[in-house]
Amino acid sequence: MTQATNNLAAYIWSLADLLRGDFRQSQYGRVILPFTLLRRLEGVLEETKDAVLAEHDKISNMNLPEEAQEKLLLRATGGLSFFNISKMNLSTLGETDIKDNLESYIQGFSSDARQIFEYFNFSEFIGHLSDANLLYKIVQKVRTMDLSPKKVTNHEMGLVFEELIRRFAESSNDTAGEHFTPRDIVRLTTSLVFMEDDDALTKPGIIRTIYDPTAGTGGFLSSGMEYVHELNPQAVMRAYGQELNPESYAICKADMLIKGQEVSNIKYGNTLSADQLYGDRFDYMLSNPPFGVDWKKIEKDIKDEHTLKGYEGRFGPGLPRVSDGSLLFLLHLLSKLRDKIGSDVQGASGGRIGIILNGSPLFTGGAGSGESEIRRYILEADLLEAIVALPTDMFYNTGISTYVWILSNKKRAERKGKVQLINGVNLCGKMRKSLGSKRNVMDEDDIATITRAFGNFEVIDAQELDKPAEQKSNRGRQSENGKTATPKTFSSKIFYSHEFGYRRITIERPLRMSYQFSDERIEELRFAPKPLDIPMQWIYAEYGQGWSEDNYGDLSEHVSDIRLYIKKNFSTLKEKQVKDLLDRKTWLCQLQILKTAKRLQQAIGIAQHDDMNSYDAVIKKSGVKLETKEKKQITAAVSWKNPEAEKVIQKVHKKGSADPVYGLFEVNGKVLQYQPDGDLRDHENVALDPSRPVNEVNVAYFAKEVLPHVPEAWIDSSKRDAIDDEIGIVGYEIPFNRHFYVYQPPRDLAEIDADLDKVSGEIMQLLREVHS
Repeated sequence: MTQATNNLAAYIWSLADLLRGDFRQSQYGRVILPFTLLRRLEGVLEETKDAVLAEHDKISNMNLPEEAQEKLLLRATGGLSFFNISKMNLSTLGETDIKDNLESYIQGFSSDARQIFEYFNFSEFIGHLSDANLLYKIVQKVRTMDLSPKKVTNHEMGLVFEELIRRFAESSNDTAGEHFTPRDIVRLTTSLVFMEDDDALTKPGIIRTIYDPTAGTGGFLSSGMEYVHELNPQAVMRAYGQELNPESYAICKADMLIKGQEVSNIKYGNTLSADQLYGDRFDYMLSNPPFGVDWKKIEKDIKDEHTLKGYEGRFGPGLPRVSDGSLLFLLHLLSKLRDKIGSDVQGASGGRIGIILNGSPLFTGGAGSGESEIRRYILEADLLEAIVALPTDMFYNTGISTYVWILSNKKRAERKGKVQLINGVNLCGKMRKSLGSKRNVMDEDDIATITRAFGNFEVIDAQELDKPAEQKSNRGRQSENGKTATPKTFSSKIFYSHEFGYRRITIERPLRMSYQFSDERIEELRFAPKPLDIPMQWIYAEYGQGWSEDNYGDLSEHVSDIRLYIKKNFSTLKEKQVKDLLDRKTWLCQLQILKTAKRLQQAIGIAQHDDMNSYDAVIKKSGVKLETKEKKQITAAVSWKNPEAEKVIQKVHKKGSADPVYGLFEVNGKVLQYQPDGDLRDHENVALDPSRPVNEVNVAYFAKEVLPHVPEAWIDSSKRDAIDDEIGIVGYEIPFNRHFYVYQPPRDLAEIDADLDKVSGEIMQLLREVHS
């Protein structure tokens, strides 16, 4: 930005001096931006104003629809995309009726331009200015500004408007992050996305498209166009975007209008539920979607598209949890990548993406989850080029860790099948004054360090940075031998895409159970299973001690008291469960089961049996017939898991050979399959190795990491991946911090002891002074 444009922006922003006192600081931009736009449009239209008015007089009596009238009037503008049919301008509004005249003047604009002022809610602020007797003063100052194309080019005016947007965002402070991405982050992301195509973008006659699905105030779109303009002033960049916030949409559209863009390409609405640029594909895409915002309001729309369209829609790979929609925006962008058709030396085919995400998309969700499947799709399709870790406290509305993802479907040959991780968490400096949560800023050298590492695609071992150490708090007692400050470093690592993948195998161990028909265990059958067991025990203790065969379970005289007690102590019980609790049939049913168990006790005895495999045979031998419900309850009451008992056999295989790795064991000439114990079930993540068969990798890992510790374990071969049908479910995660973790040894124990002794001595001295 030149000094001249900076001075012009400062002069325009000086309108705030008139607003101070009557308007809040966060409202200044809501007045200054639309007035700046209005003055610029007036300057652009000045040369063709008479021709437009003459054309309007000619067609006004033709009774044409508004759309047809606009087409005819646009011809009279000499190629502009907007017009104004009012005979007034800012110099002729007068003072007495200035409010009505100004509103009438704005209504004279063509629909696209007029819509911008409507989304600015400009008429409301005109009313506020009029009430405060400031409207005439503001208009008089604005009309003295020469913002015509002869004085300020489209490019220069775009820079001025961007600076005004920045000032507005910073004046908004805490709410700035809702619609404005900090300029340093914008510059970094834009550079990472465009730098791979620098050579192609310098060629004559180049035409490219740029898109932001979360356009905000248009910062990314403007930055992309500015980047290309610096490389090649003759290049044509066509901007597209969509924005949900009305005010941000108005600012973005105004910015694009000032830059001479086709403003109809900037859409209003929710990008995820109503993509208004459906079917369009783009060369470059930049986005800073909201962090950790749920998509519950549009859940049905998203799930319908995922289910009905699959990979023909945007969300085929999977859906993240409803609490965070960041990955939905990433999938949306991937669906917008321009197809790469063959090889294109000019780089016109294919597309590139830069998106800012928090840490959650890196690792949230285990194997088979929606998040993991999305990462799998990205990595297996070789779309991810790099991830850059940013410093904390970089955004206006959050201080959390954030990352820039760079994706492309036209990787250079040396990048194919690989992903670069760049750790830039220390590349920043402290701001003199915080803006909301933003306390750190990246300067040009910091940005250059990252872009150089990315462009060179090189591994950089941790190199110490010339950055000031973190300022320690001077509160509390300071240790003489404090912990050594961690040096600030920068590093870059390169991985094969499959190194982020793993296969989750399920490890089972055999169930071991014992059973015993003891009085204590049988007595539990007097009460129904959970959740009625505890309430029934209370009822029985309170009212059931005097029950006989004739009135067993009759609670008709105590219903009110029981309901009151249940409401107070068992509020989670549903009405149907309460009715079952009070129903005599429930009690009689349980009594019958208890009597059946006692008959089994008489036949089987009260000894403990440690081989559950004999249970069915023993029951059958007793001669007591059991219904399914009875058997289930009795078995649950008299049996328990016992690590010293025999393994429970699930099935005896008459055919096939033993395979102990997958749970088929040969015992006494028979092939047995044991019942797995759910409580002992575990999962192991086996690193992917494309150079070897899946089964070979699984078995080798199992033999080395599992069998030495649990010799009776096996792999559950029924748990297979839904895509490749191999044993184990594939998952992907990118543990960024783990790869860059630097071990810091703890302080020497002798130093800690010395500190403690010194502090103890000081405390004792203070106590002696108190008692003396």
